[in-house]
Amino acid sequence: MIACAHSEYRTNGKDRHGNTRFRCKLCGKTWVEVKPAKPLGDMRISLDDAKLALRLLVEGNSVRGTARITGLDKKTLLKLTVRFGDACRRFMDRQMRGLTLSHLEFDEQWTWVARKQARLTTTERAESSDVGDVYIWTCIDKETKLMPAFMLGKRSADNARRFMVDVARRLNIPKPHASDAHAFKAEGYSHITQVSTDGFQGYPEAVDLAFGPYVRYGVIIKDFRNASMIYTPSEMVGTKRTGKRNIGPRQERTITTSHVERLNGTQRLFMKRLNRLTYCFSKKLRNLDCAFAMFACYYNWCWQTRKPDTSGKLRSTAAMMAGLSGHVWGFGELFDRVTGCTQ
Repeated sequence: MIACAHSEYRTNGKDRHGNTRFRCKLCGKTWVEVKPAKPLGDMRISLDDAKLALRLLVEGNSVRGTARITGLDKKTLLKLTVRFGDACRRFMDRQMRGLTLSHLEFDEQWTWVARKQARLTTTERAESSDVGDVYIWTCIDKETKLMPAFMLGKRSADNARRFMVDVARRLNIPKPHASDAHAFKAEGYSHITQVSTDGFQGYPEAVDLAFGPYVRYGVIIKDFRNASMIYTPSEMVGTKRTGKRNIGPRQERTITTSHVERLNGTQRLFMKRLNRLTYCFSKKLRNLDCAFAMFACYYNWCWQTRKPDTSGKLRSTAAMMAGLSGHVWGFGELFDRVTGCTQ
């Protein structure tokens, strides 16, 4: 509230939010001095320590390793991850709107929470969706390398529909009049983007539900051999590309998921809880979700991929390529933008 014009006042307790209430000695008017929102809420660590800890986490350090480096408690780091991860998700939801992306590639990355699927009881397998095998649903634009959205959950047709609809809502949808037969033009549909997926059976229905006829959609299935043991490299011996909607035989070569599969390697590199053949894993699904939200923001606005040649030159960030940013963000700027910090 706005204070009165008098200069003589006294404190008059606090409101239910903990803000100090004042009362004028002359006119009796009361008002509240609203405290500025703290980027870390009720956490008592300094901003410098928080930025250092979060930077270490998004650069591939483990929670316990970060605790040893910074001197912060492990529980404090997890609480900080959840708070900053929630802010990152809200930030991405605001920024990833009205996008114009030419070719989206979809994939699911396997991981697990608390225990592997084979160690779950029969009841846990039937009733629990936050333990055991969990898939990270991601998509990436082939040209800009932007990751517009992600989702965590089981590998089911329902989650495929949810994720595909979420991505479609973030794109520029053509107006119905643009696809009508008018001005002596042949009737047709304005395509939003091209979508490439693997052979998961839940994708065709999800693409049809999310995009309808406003999409070019194709499926690629890769054949491997010598994959007798888990984690061992296998040899790809062939691919089968199939155009499902608005893709003819001459355009089937454009169907690919190579870029989003390469993104899986980047995710395992920058998130210690996704590293294979280590002791690191997520104990709670919420922690994994928030940690991945941190990575997604860092990847889109701070990380520079390399150009596809032997020069090793860096490209612009994905946010710059998509027109969401005009320069490369440092982690400090990302933290300030995400949390709204003005200190």
